[in-house]
Amino acid sequence: MNRFGLKMRQNQQRRNSMMANSTFWWLAAGALIAVELVTGTFYLLMISTGLIAAALAAQAQVDVLWQWVIAAVVGGGSVLVWRRYKKSQPAIAPANANPDVNMDVGEVVHVSSFRADGSCSVKYRGAHWDAALQAGELPVPGNFTIVEVIGSRLILKKEPASPVL
Repeated sequence: MNRFGLKMRQNQQRRNSMMANSTFWWLAAGALIAVELVTGTFYLLMISTGLIAAALAAQAQVDVLWQWVIAAVVGGGSVLVWRRYKKSQPAIAPANANPDVNMDVGEVVHVSSFRADGSCSVKYRGAHWDAALQAGELPVPGNFTIVEVIGSRLILKKEPASPVL
């Protein structure tokens, strides 16, 4: 076999090994994405971005060692970026105080009088509800905002006075 034929054969073997490397990376990324869909662990999706970057590097015929480095840097970096983003977001309120979960949170009710223990009864949505004040609130009649619903009891906070225009 002449030099040209040997060189072509070596190139073909190299291309086949690169295809095998990229196939490995694509299959690993697909498996991680499937596991993420089952478990809901968003971090697996971030790690799979590193595997996808390694697959693209393998298709660009980057050395195997650098493919691993790319997978680690991109996957690990995306996890770190996601963690930093999540820490910068405000904490999610519990369901009984979250207006996205409970439609009563944020609504305004009028309290005309309080009992001796600081509780009261308010008419809200066509029914009478038991209500209590949030810690630190004074039992003064007026408009109150619902800040939490515990069972069938409304937790109220004094609504700030509206400015006079």
